[in-house]
Amino acid sequence: MHPFGHIAWTHVRGIERLSLCDWPGRATAVLFTGGCNLRCPTCHNAGLAWSPERLPALDRGEVLGLLSRRAKWLDGVTVTGGEPTTVPGLEGLLADLGSLGLPVKLDTNGMRPAVVRALLAGGLVQSFAVDVKGPYGKYPALTGGGVDAATARVNMEAIFRMAAQVPGAFYFRTTRVPMLQDEDMDTIRGLLPAGFTLVEQKYVAPGRRTDAQTDSQTRQLPGDLVPGPHCPGHIQGPQGQRHQGSHSLQAVGA
Repeated sequence: MHPFGHIAWTHVRGIERLSLCDWPGRATAVLFTGGCNLRCPTCHNAGLAWSPERLPALDRGEVLGLLSRRAKWLDGVTVTGGEPTTVPGLEGLLADLGSLGLPVKLDTNGMRPAVVRALLAGGLVQSFAVDVKGPYGKYPALTGGGVDAATARVNMEAIFRMAAQVPGAFYFRTTRVPMLQDEDMDTIRGLLPAGFTLVEQKYVAPGRRTDAQTDSQTRQLPGDLVPGPHCPGHIQGPQGQRHQGSHSLQAVGA
């Protein structure tokens, strides 16, 4: 085990045992890490992203045991959040997943390109889904002041250079939040490396947000995470991003 891998596992706050839509064309399990380096006002995972301590961490042995038992039915594991690249010791967690023979897809906002580069170089992640929030000038407003325009440009351009070098390992998506207009979407498309297309996600308003609640005995995390791209509300579907609400994830188990 990576010397800091145990730290990363303390940040795992939820699991979906089977998703047919988080990694296009693959059946995956989904792990959710808590914490985020941005404060997007349109976030649907606000409780997980900003108050992860309110959700119990999942047990490493239980999760790995579950994934091992289900490995023959899975095509991989999606690691999402929150923002996984902010998790200390993430390499150890990903190495644990890789030891099961399961490829990994990681969702990221692209603001930690050095982490993405290390994970790519180490062969720990096979696919990165990168959220492009908007034109660089709108990043401060879109991220709740989490990043300024100049920093967003530097970080995303580093991601785009990696994608140009290893195009099969990246794809890009933007949620059409109210702040974004047609011309903004055109600007975003123009930022992408040659040969890439942008996945545009319809925005679904969070509505009245309530703090995430969890059952400490079953280790359940709120969220409606089952529907695929053909269903309303899925993050990679035509109807928009994943919507976190009051429904429960399945508990760790067989």
